[in-house]
Amino acid sequence: MTAALGQYMVLLVSGLTSGISLYLTIAILGISGRMGWIDLPNGLEVLQHPIVIAAAILVYVVEFVADKVPFVDSTWDAVHTFIRPLGASGLGFLAGSEQGAAAQAALAILTGAIALDSHAVKSSTRLAINTSPEPFSNIATSLAEHSFVFFIFWFFIKHPILACLLV
Repeated sequence: MTAALGQYMVLLVSGLTSGISLYLTIAILGISGRMGWIDLPNGLEVLQHPIVIAAAILVYVVEFVADKVPFVDSTWDAVHTFIRPLGASGLGFLAGSEQGAAAQAALAILTGAIALDSHAVKSSTRLAINTSPEPFSNIATSLAEHSFVFFIFWFFIKHPILACLLV
């Protein structure tokens, strides 16, 4: 596997996880790149800046709390139906900055489409869970989703090809 291919494989994982939590994805990408766990494409190196990481973590904390409250989470997801795929598309677009316009467009479409798919699964599942009168299933599902984001990045760091095949 070439280094360039490995750098772009991270976009598959990022697209998937952006549909669940764009802000957590950006924070993990930034921290992983800064720590040397993941080689980010040159256009994504900006994510390694401490201000970008701090901003992503700050908004993630807000999302983490909002995601535990029934119906607030559905409202948050409804607004993020636009934000998550566009954010993922932005990651793809930045990653292709050295490859030219065609690569940028292709990477933006790919990451945005993957994010939209995973977001659709997440938000529709959460709507179904919100029909339950008790709040514990909502909290458990939210924790499982966020744990999945951490897991898939850990799995990608350890087994990049398998993680991409999983996506």
